[in-house]
Amino acid sequence: MSDINVVPYIDVMLVLLVIFMITAPLLTQGVKVELPRASAQPLPPDAGEPLVVTVDQQGRYYLNVGDHPGRPLDVDTLVTRVAAVLKLRPGTKVMVRADERVAYGTVVRVMTLLQGAGVPSVGLVTEPPPRR
Repeated sequence: MSDINVVPYIDVMLVLLVIFMITAPLLTQGVKVELPRASAQPLPPDAGEPLVVTVDQQGRYYLNVGDHPGRPLDVDTLVTRVAAVLKLRPGTKVMVRADERVAYGTVVRVMTLLQGAGVPSVGLVTEPPPRR
């Protein structure tokens, strides 16, 4: 009569279970981001004009409000103006419009600056894909 000894297999399975239980929470950390869909819907017309922060290829910041929206802003001016607009119009939508060649870290930095200015959520401006 032959028997299979399963005790070593149980030991290996328990070790693997412990390893997965320890590493699984470490893999889920990160920044919560809602990625834009390819068929994104435009803002509703009753939402009002959104506040748009633009980042060009060189990493300069622009804001669509103020006397000169085509003039680049430094970090302190950007944060101050965004906070002032949100104080005057609390429900204003804030969007980030970045060049596709801008480094990911630059876009994250803008989002962090906006969070520091009191922005509760940020949308990302995209272009629809070309139709085929």
